Amino acid sequence: MRRRSRLPIDDSSIEEPFINLTPLIDVVFVVLITFMVIAPVLDIDSVDLAMSAGAEKKEVQNGPISIIVHADNSIWMQGTKVSLTQLETLLKQERKKNPRAIPQLIHDRQAQFGTYQSVKNVLEAIGFEQMDVVLKPG
Repeated sequence: MRRRSRLPIDDSSIEEPFINLTPLIDVVFVVLITFMVIAPVLDIDSVDLAMSAGAEKKEVQNGPISIIVHADNSIWMQGTKVSLTQLETLLKQERKKNPRAIPQLIHDRQAQFGTYQSVKNVLEAIGFEQMDVVLKPG
């Protein structure tokens, strides 16, 4: 009978996989520090939301400048239908009367985004720094 001998298992021949995590941790820290440095510098836009239909009407009436864009993309300022050129003229007059006024834009969700952008561009061209966007509930 032949005798089988078992070879002893050499632990040094089996290497455990070595993964160096140092570069990964370095990259994560660099990204984290970058966000921490940039976050305070960012200017985040805010949107004022209307609480209810009754509160929305009071807010619009008390606001010095209200601009409403209806579903048919018609622009109304202070209750009068205007074109973009008329809007610009009226807004310049309002800006002279009250330079600290913040215009309120009430944009119907059925209206096109291009109308909103046109009104926003007019406000920026005149020199307004802020604009309240009032969203209709429901």
